[in-house]
This record gives sequence, C-alpha cells and structure tokens, in this order.
Amino acid sequence: MSIIHNAEKSTITLHTDNTSYQIKIGPFGLLQHTYYGPHMEEDAEYCVMYRDRGFTLTPYDAERKRWLSAELMPLEYPCEAAGDFRAPALSIRRKDGILIGDMRYESHRIEKGKYSLEGLPAVYDDTEEAETLTVVLKEKNTNIRAVLQYGVLPHRDVITRTARIENGTEDDIVLTHAASACLDLVSGEWDVINFHGRHAGERNVSRTPSGHRETVVGTRRGASSHHQNPFVILAEKDAGELHGQCYGMSFLYSGSFSCSVSGDAYGGTRMVMGIQPDNFDYVLTPGESFQAPETALAYSCEGLTKLSQIYHKLISQNICRGPWKNRRRPVLINNWEATGPDFTAEKILHIAEKAASLGVEMLVLDDGWFGKRDDDFAGLGDWYVNTEKLGCTMGELAASIRDLGMKFGIWIEPEMVNEDSDLYRAHPDWALQVPGIEPALGRSQLVLDFSREEVVDYILDHICKVLDESKADYVKMDMNRPIFDVYNALSAYQSRGKIMYKYILGVYRFMEKLLERYPDLLLEGCASGGGRFDAGMLYYCPQIWCSDNTDGIDRIRIQYGTSFGYPVRTMGAHVSRVPNYDTRRIVPFDTRAVIAMEGTFGYELDLNTLSEEEARQVPVQIETFKKYWDLLHNGLYYRLTDVTHNTKEAAWMMVAEDRSEALLNIVVLDVSGNRPNRFVKLAGLDASASYKDEANGAVYSGAALMSVGIPLPKVPHEKYHWMRDLGEYESVQIHFTKVTD
Repeated sequence: MSIIHNAEKSTITLHTDNTSYQIKIGPFGLLQHTYYGPHMEEDAEYCVMYRDRGFTLTPYDAERKRWLSAELMPLEYPCEAAGDFRAPALSIRRKDGILIGDMRYESHRIEKGKYSLEGLPAVYDDTEEAETLTVVLKEKNTNIRAVLQYGVLPHRDVITRTARIENGTEDDIVLTHAASACLDLVSGEWDVINFHGRHAGERNVSRTPSGHRETVVGTRRGASSHHQNPFVILAEKDAGELHGQCYGMSFLYSGSFSCSVSGDAYGGTRMVMGIQPDNFDYVLTPGESFQAPETALAYSCEGLTKLSQIYHKLISQNICRGPWKNRRRPVLINNWEATGPDFTAEKILHIAEKAASLGVEMLVLDDGWFGKRDDDFAGLGDWYVNTEKLGCTMGELAASIRDLGMKFGIWIEPEMVNEDSDLYRAHPDWALQVPGIEPALGRSQLVLDFSREEVVDYILDHICKVLDESKADYVKMDMNRPIFDVYNALSAYQSRGKIMYKYILGVYRFMEKLLERYPDLLLEGCASGGGRFDAGMLYYCPQIWCSDNTDGIDRIRIQYGTSFGYPVRTMGAHVSRVPNYDTRRIVPFDTRAVIAMEGTFGYELDLNTLSEEEARQVPVQIETFKKYWDLLHNGLYYRLTDVTHNTKEAAWMMVAEDRSEALLNIVVLDVSGNRPNRFVKLAGLDASASYKDEANGAVYSGAALMSVGIPLPKVPHEKYHWMRDLGEYESVQIHFTKVTD
C-alpha cells in the first residue's frame, strides 16, 4: 500500500519509493500538512507546533484555545476566510461580495489506480502501483465542498494534486482563487528557482531567497507564456546540482497561472500553485463544480539534477502519450527560415530534393500555404489550400515529397483569425473582442473563442480536410499572440476566468479530437516558439518548438533552463542558417548540430545554400544523431556547467541508466591566448569503473572523471603541424563506454 491511514493518530501518509508525504486531520477538522521529505514510517505530528501568539485569530468553535490558529499551522488547502492571512489556496465570495470559506475535514477514501480529469491533462499510470487519495473538505457554514485528490506514483517518486470545488448551495458563488496545490514547510531557508524570459529568450534561470515576503511567479497572458514557466522549484539555500533538498511543482495547464512562495513570521514557507487569480471571478451556479488543473510534486534530497531526472521520466512515460512518446522522431527540415511565407511548390521541392539526398527524413511546410496568405496580415482562419500560389494541390505536393522517400508535415495556427479573412467576415462574433471597443491586435490577428464548441468544431473540420488530402505525418500547431480582449458573445455573465478556463479546455479538446482522428500523427506544440512550453501541452504533443531563436549559443542557454523541468526528447531543436536569423551570429556548422541534438534534431534552412564541406557533414550529423538517439533521449541528463553565469564553456552529458555509456557535449564560449588548462567534471558515472573514449581509445577512471574532470581536448591546427585549443563556439562530443573485463 502506498497510502496508509492511521485512524488512531488521524494521519494519512503517502509513500513513494524514496519519499513520504503526510497529512493530519487536526483539531476541529482542520486539515494539516505535517511532512514531505525522505521516506519515513513515523508520525510527524510534532512538526505542528501549537503556541498562543498575540493578535492571531482562532476558530469560533475553538473557544478559549488561543493556541489554535489557522495562521500558525501548516495546512493542506488553506482558505482565505478561515483566519489565515497567508497566501490562500481557496478564496470564495458570496454574490453579495462577502468572503466565506472555513473548510473542515468531512471524509476521505483510498482507491487503487490514478485518478483522471475530464477535459484536462493529467499524469497517468499504466502499472498497478498507483493509488488515489480523495479528501473531502466541507465549508463549516454552507454546503460548499472542496474535493482534494492526490495521486501517488511510487515508482516515479511523484505525488500529484488537484482540487474540485462544488457549490451545493442554492445561490451563485464566486471563486476568486482556486489553486491546485499548497505546500507548507515549517522550517528551513529556501530559494525560489523560476524560469523567466521573453520571445526568443525563454526560460532563463532565476534563483532568489524566499525571505519574509511573498514572491509571485506567473502570467496573465492567457498562455503559460515566454515570460514565466509553470514549473517552479523551492531549493534549500545551499542546494546544488548534486546535493541538497529541493521541491518541485509542475503545473499541467497551458493558460494563465500563478505560483506564490511566501515566508511567514514564524519560520514557515508556503508554496501555492494554480490558475492565475487576478480577474479570475469564476461564477459557480447551484450544483455546478470547478475542476482545478493538476500539479505534479516531487522531492529530492540529492540536489537539482535528481529532481530534474524525476520530472524527465515522469513527462516521458506518464504525461506524453501515443506512439511517438518513445519513438525516434524523424529528422526534419522546415522551410520557414529558408523562404518565409514566400514560396511555391517548385521552391519547396527544390529544398526537399536536396534534403532527401542528404538523408533528411521529413519536410514540414510552414506558414503561407492557406487562404490569401502572402504575409501575416491576412488569411488566418481560412484553412483551405491556396492552389494558385502553390501551383498544385496539397495532395500533389505531399505525394511529390513522399516520392523522394520523405514524410510530409504541415504548419497550422487554429486558434487565430485575421480580420482580412473570409472566416472573420462571416463570423466576426467568433473572435474574442468586446463589443464597442477596438481590440488589441497581436501580429495583426485576433483570437478565436475556443471556449465555444462550434468554433472549435468548425476549425477542426476544415483543417482535417487538408490533413486528409495531404495524409500529413506531422503537424506543427502554433499560437502567435497573447489573449487580452476576453468576451463570450453567448454568455450572459462575462466571467473572464470562466471564459479563459473553457478556452484552454477548448484547445485541449481540439488536440484530443485531432489525435483521435489521426492516431499516428506526430503533433508538435508551438507558441511563437516556446510560449506554451508546459506539462499540459506535453500530454498532447510529445515535443514543443523550444524557441523561435535558433541561434546555437542562445539555444544553449534556452535549452539549459528548459532542462530543469523537461526532458531532452520534448525540445524541438534545429540546425539553422548563419549568420543567424535573429542574432546575426556565426556558429560553426558542427556545433549547431551538437546543440540541436539536445532535442528532437532537424534543419531550418535551405540545404542547397551549404558549402560542399557542410553538405558532406549533414549525413554524418544525421547518422550521429541516430547512433546516439537512445542515449540522448532515454539517458539520465546532467548539467555540468551553469551557463547563466558567464561560464567559459557549456557542458552537459547523458548517461545510460546502467552507467554503461555516456555522451559528453562541450561547447567553448570564451577563449583567450595561451589559456590555462581547463577541465570539465563529469557526473553520473560508476566511480569504481573505467571508461574508454571510443574515438581515441583513451581510458579514464570514472572516479577521476567526476572528481578532477577531463581536460578540454585539442584539435589539429589547420595550417601547422601541432595541436591547438578549441576556438570560440567550437564543440566536441565524446562517447564513453564502460570498460568490462
């Protein structure tokens, strides 16, 4: 049993292979959090300390027990109206504006298997080990209930949490905040690690002390966004990659979110994850319920690397679904940086012919094939093929690509519409905009109201006609603007929170229907690059375009930040042209390939423009990727350098789970004349074994490689008969195998 109820002590303990999470049904039914950490069998009730502290509130039914205050104890699902002035997980108002919500324990049940959520992504488990705990809290004065669910995956060391709020009263109520999870820690000094950024600069790592204040990470943009990522870590002050305590929260939701971390006056720290509460105002009518999205929690006492590896395995095996989750993805070429929207079938075939001759396995036709789409001012919403522009039908183009031995993929942006489109002229009310107010435009486009099923069904039907004709193997699904003007033309009450929540459910419904119709389809997520890179999207898309910034050096930093919460196999990464599209930087061709292999691997350029030497490298790069694919995508990932702090080189490695082999990747970022010796320390190897460099036969001690490191290798000088140091942005891959007797 993974979930143990001790009736005598009123505790419920959730066990994974290496961790334990304990809940206590406290005095007067207050549901307390007592422990989350390394596996233990004991009662951690002592962690809840009762003291009479001045100027705190006590429940009315506690009478003179002034030591009992919701503000002074760690709680599982704190409510704003229960005398707890810390950040709430739940906030409810009556329709007259009065704050209510004194939630008390009512019942619980333990069931085999992992719960699922209708219309929402959720962690799943194919084994018989998972269990579900359901705890029902009832509002003391009304028939409002909060149904808390906990999923325990012992073999993954993961506990999931979600909440459902049920209105059992005879009046409307308004949820102003309904988070998915709360974690109250009673002691410790903690840092908040979050991943901030912007378009073309996603998931930069930020680490700040939590302190005696509330730190809020989140977005109001209608998508999980480039600007903050819904994966947040609470790390012990001195925790590093390979040591220290860390807690993670990964939110399986692709809309606006909020994660708050706050230190209280008495040494405690609270972390709350959920939908963005600003302007949420979700109205629940009598008998209606609200289902919060899921949050996946994990704990590591072995540092950030171990925490990352837990999430990598969880996402790879228990969030991603379908035939592509464990399959090597086709090496593709995308035409966007080669042509933009200005292309014909002849141009595309010219690119495809060269790509096929060099071993590329799939061509993806990007933006510009539909409606009157010669630029980004028109055409979105008109999902019919512009045969006049292409010079043929989509079916004919796809057949010509397949005749070259390649698969065929296509780009779509189903959630958007241009005012200059047949769809908008016919259905202006389908766009999110407030009557009488000019809407804000993004990329000259509006957002379709995907909270309405008829809108989703219309777009799905028209896109499917194109996919049927082309028999597409792959779809890149983009989303290129934030959401601002929220209004539902069919709704009597304009609850921004309800519309946006149902909008995200509409996006999920679109993808689910697409995958049901085309079960072998490889679906890639995209939102102006990495603007919706979250665990919720990965439930539908086994890979997401990591960033529109394809500059190799910038991509090192972007992929570094992404790696904390997401596995390599989910990162869409391509070799692009130089000077780079965004930065104008020139990075060596082989280095661009090494960096793109920390992802799905493909090309984003016209291979006809390569030099003869570069063209000769393409088949070698592809075969290298295929050779190491299993290690790259299934091995344990180790960050060896912190690229956020001006490191001289970027280094990362993948290690087989049995430690039989490893692939080390190094890119030089800083150079100087007559430079000192530089070593890179490896990690994850068997310290008692020896490892051989497969390229030159050199043998090293695993212990030495991890304690001293390996010196940066030298390479032959192009002109003279000596060896030189690696130059700026040059790279090396070293494949190590364990030496066996």
